[in-house]
Amino acid sequence: MSSASPRGRKIEAQLQRVLASLIAREVKDPRVGNVTITTVGLSADMTLARVYFVPFASRHPPEEVRRGLTHAGGFLRGEVGRALGLRHAPRLEFIVDDTADKAAQLTGLIDQAVEQDQAKHKDTDT
Repeated sequence: MSSASPRGRKIEAQLQRVLASLIAREVKDPRVGNVTITTVGLSADMTLARVYFVPFASRHPPEEVRRGLTHAGGFLRGEVGRALGLRHAPRLEFIVDDTADKAAQLTGLIDQAVEQDQAKHKDTDT
């Protein structure tokens, strides 16, 4: 969903920076805690920004953190619009970024397959 235009990419980077700062300093919802904004994808018409995040050492499950961020979405949208000087700030959609978890799971599967393959070759060598 990343914007292809240079202006869109610039706004995505600015959104990521401003949101990270706002969430860390202004969002008081106890469900949110520390989050890392990993990516922001802006729709082509710039009306929707998909904000991918990773909860960092949170006591709450990721889905609860997402609900907290969504609850603060109106406030964040207004602040982002003011900070970036946008006439129409995009609607914010928060999505848990699980790519690191998926990568770890895939690495585990690969390691398991390699171990099984090595054990199989060891059995045939003896």
